[in-house]
Amino acid sequence: MCLRFSAAMPLSTQSQADDEQYVLVASLDNARNLSNILKAITFKDHAIFNATPNGLKVTVEDSKCLQANAFIQAEIFQEFTIKEDLVGFQVNLTVLLDCLNIFGGSSVPGVSTALRMCYGGYGFPLTLFLEEGGVVTVCKINTQEPDEPIDFEFCSTNVTNKVILQSESLKEPFSELDMTSEVLQITMSPSQPYFRLSTFGNSGNAHYDYPKDSDMMELFQCTKTQTNRYKMSLLKPSTKALALSCKVSVRTDSRGFLSLQYLVRNDDGQICFVGITVVPTRRWSDYGASTKSSPTFTQAPHLQLRPVALDWLQE
Repeated sequence: MCLRFSAAMPLSTQSQADDEQYVLVASLDNARNLSNILKAITFKDHAIFNATPNGLKVTVEDSKCLQANAFIQAEIFQEFTIKEDLVGFQVNLTVLLDCLNIFGGSSVPGVSTALRMCYGGYGFPLTLFLEEGGVVTVCKINTQEPDEPIDFEFCSTNVTNKVILQSESLKEPFSELDMTSEVLQITMSPSQPYFRLSTFGNSGNAHYDYPKDSDMMELFQCTKTQTNRYKMSLLKPSTKALALSCKVSVRTDSRGFLSLQYLVRNDDGQICFVGITVVPTRRWSDYGASTKSSPTFTQAPHLQLRPVALDWLQE
């Protein structure tokens, strides 16, 4: 990465001719609207960026057992110009966040950092133009060819249980989870206990129950009783998205895979989404693979960034 301070003209006065060299240009009046959503999925150094005319999808993965996606619709940006059907690259997410907050990430009312993010295509760096108080900083971050994200094949047709809750109902229990427990057990059932979170730590067993008629429960669709366990270490990163969100969708499919979808409002009241998929704790042989090898998942096809993350709100 290289940084340089520049006395360049303000972003608002830059000509369209300057953009001809880029295949992707995305502008925001407030860089926090991007940095906050990226912080929610920052648990590994590198992230895969995929852009289509519909917006931007940022993917972070861990050990073929956890995948987090941030969805930022094109409408969130003040400008979103893309010259190809798909533009993809991989960058160091930690470095990107440091650049986005180079002016300190001020939350003072009326003070914001304007962002113009440009990418010239394969082999070119990701260039950030950041302006605050008339000072323009230019950051160039090296990019890599993106890896193909794993397709966990989690589709709505295979969903067996689904609930939508107000995030406040989960924030306190998640903050109090016994982190000495290696797993979080989730029970979803059409009968009692309906929706239960359980831990098994040094201080004993603990259960958090959510009645289906609770004021915090906005949707309850459970067709069969399922009890699955997930590594606490894999779920811990999701607390960042939970803290930012106002609603959360919890879904499990017939294999016990867990999908968490968070509705997040940015500083301007616009809606973005964070989706997290977690593999349950099972023997590798349960996935039809050798016990000496990892489970086999197909690679994701080229991104079609339609509002897939919005499906859970359309019930």
